[in-house]
Amino acid sequence: MNTQVSPALTANPWVHIDEQDWNSHVWQLKNSIKDYKSLAALMELTSDERQGVLETGGKLAMAITPYFFNLIDKENIHCPIRKQVIPRIQETQYSAEELTDPCGEDGDMPVPGLVHRYPDRVLFLVTDRCASYCRYCTRSRVVSGVGQQKLELQWEQAFKYLEEHTEVRDVLLSGGDPLLLSDAKLLKILHRLQDIEHIEFIRIGSRIPIFLPQRITAEFAQELKKIQPLFISIHANHPKELTSEVKQGLDRLVEAGVVLGNQSVLLKGVNDDATIQKELIHSLLKFRVRPYYLYQCDLIEGSKHFRVDMLKGMDIMQELRGHTTGYAVPNYVVDGPGGGGKILINPSYFLGETDTHYQLKNYENKVYEYPKI
Repeated sequence: MNTQVSPALTANPWVHIDEQDWNSHVWQLKNSIKDYKSLAALMELTSDERQGVLETGGKLAMAITPYFFNLIDKENIHCPIRKQVIPRIQETQYSAEELTDPCGEDGDMPVPGLVHRYPDRVLFLVTDRCASYCRYCTRSRVVSGVGQQKLELQWEQAFKYLEEHTEVRDVLLSGGDPLLLSDAKLLKILHRLQDIEHIEFIRIGSRIPIFLPQRITAEFAQELKKIQPLFISIHANHPKELTSEVKQGLDRLVEAGVVLGNQSVLLKGVNDDATIQKELIHSLLKFRVRPYYLYQCDLIEGSKHFRVDMLKGMDIMQELRGHTTGYAVPNYVVDGPGGGGKILINPSYFLGETDTHYQLKNYENKVYEYPKI
């Protein structure tokens, strides 16, 4: 298996740190890079980055774990890891079509922190903090502690709502990043949800396995084994993120019975290339993670420099579908701006119909007919 290995301890600026500390998620969080002075001491920044770090702090905080920082190619200004976590001045440049709440979540909250848009499932926001902050974050209005809004956490109100609404079968925990909570806090939420009879599925959306794989300890994974069925959607955008440390954490989750999927975002200069996408999805399957969604970047304010034209996204999907195993191909979706929910935008293979047949094309663009009933 071609597993990316993160730089050796002797090759990083924390060379004096012993291995036990380096492998501690507590140490990683305490030593995260959070300000201009700390970042500039570790690498040479471009003008756009310098301005970005200094001028975006009131919109979305910067935080980069030492582990993830070591994946950045300091000599390459186009490094896909670098682009995702180091602010650029373009984040302060808003376009008319951009929105503070691009997915319209605030309008579908019956109680603070609980989004009930689809009939049988809810989104439960349980924290406003992450290990590191994606610069295209769709919830930058409420995460990191510096956004325009404060995330109200009313867990008891949320539990009461869920207990009363028996149509809810599926709960997705997100935030912020739920896996940043302590074992005790997270397990309390999970067990409370598990005790609600009509809730059949619990899901967690997390980038912790990518930003902070040290968090997935053997003890934590064993506790999750008691919560079944449990699904975790990780968030990897580039094959460079899939290191040996990430594999170790994901192996622990899989062996604890957790079902893993991946949600990635199509980002300009990061993964808007069919070859990169193919390498990513193949690597994910080797790590026992099913590619689930490829998102069109949400219309969050200051995200234009990240967004890829939708037609290019469909071209990438065209180069995946039929050219690799279908199990590896994610669904390409966009969240309808303002609250429309997920809309599938994969290329259409249905061409139309005649009086007697439906007309279809395959991945090679060859046309076939299938009879009507």
